[in-house]
Amino acid sequence: MSSNKRLGIRIENDPRLSIEDITQIVLAAESAGFESIWIPEGGGYDSVSLIGYLSSVTKTIKLGTGILPIFSRTPTVTAMTAANIARMTNQRFVLGLGIGHKLVVEKIHGGKFADPIGRTKETVTIIRGLLSGETLDLNGTHFQIDSGKLGLAAKNASVPIYLAALKPKMIRLAAQISDGVLLNWTAISKLKQFAELFNSTSKQNLQNQSKPDLAAYIRTYVGVENIDLARKKLKSEIASYSRHANYRSFFISCGFEKEMRSAESALNSNDMDAAIASISSNMEEEVAMVGRPSNCYDQITKRMSLGLDLPVLAPFGVDQNIKVDYINTIKAFAQ
Repeated sequence: MSSNKRLGIRIENDPRLSIEDITQIVLAAESAGFESIWIPEGGGYDSVSLIGYLSSVTKTIKLGTGILPIFSRTPTVTAMTAANIARMTNQRFVLGLGIGHKLVVEKIHGGKFADPIGRTKETVTIIRGLLSGETLDLNGTHFQIDSGKLGLAAKNASVPIYLAALKPKMIRLAAQISDGVLLNWTAISKLKQFAELFNSTSKQNLQNQSKPDLAAYIRTYVGVENIDLARKKLKSEIASYSRHANYRSFFISCGFEKEMRSAESALNSNDMDAAIASISSNMEEEVAMVGRPSNCYDQITKRMSLGLDLPVLAPFGVDQNIKVDYINTIKAFAQ
């Protein structure tokens, strides 16, 4: 189905996908006219080394981190990485940054999750400064930089920065200091409000040379078979996200308090089946797309009419060979 719309696709850094699988998916997306692919990073594999590899097998598609957690790397290391990946991709790299999850930061990385807004501001300031080629001095709350610079590595390092956001405070910050925002799990009923907030804030920022991008992950299953299984998988993923307090709070703010209270209670009792059953059909339909290509296309059109600039499809695996779901999604939305 030719949509003639800007589209991105999220590719999970999933151990069940071989490098050959990922290569086939990315090349299919590039051939189908997708604008960008986004590689998340949480546990397991990192994202930047995979993007470095993908830079060698692609030619036109943008390659983005979606997202790189700011608490697991210093801003200087991130700037160094961004400069090199930008060089490897011939300026097709998009640096997506986010705060990640408190549980992951503190329990897995052994760090301290504190002042995410302030740390994000300083992180972006340092990265932008270093990539611009300037010698940077910063006496911040979280980082003190004395004569920091990348030297010749910063030459021609043009790297757009996108910030992941769930709630209004981070959406405002993204509009003020970034080239785009990347939303996640945003309910259709909230999208217009978030788009208006983002656009009105960005207009007040005189530093913006052009309108920042409003992008959003949309969990997607395209097909007519396995619909019941797809809906169960989707509810399972939502329930898993509800383990994190920030996502529970976000979903509640989107109008799903009943679902989150029930899921939290079930998870506290280690009852995942009950947590999955807590997710209503209404919630599922608000935050994701499941169904025929034409239905999903209509959902994308609706979201874009509410202010979304870049839908980033996030296929979730239903087929035993999860590569199949990615390829089917790409074929359904080929330009």
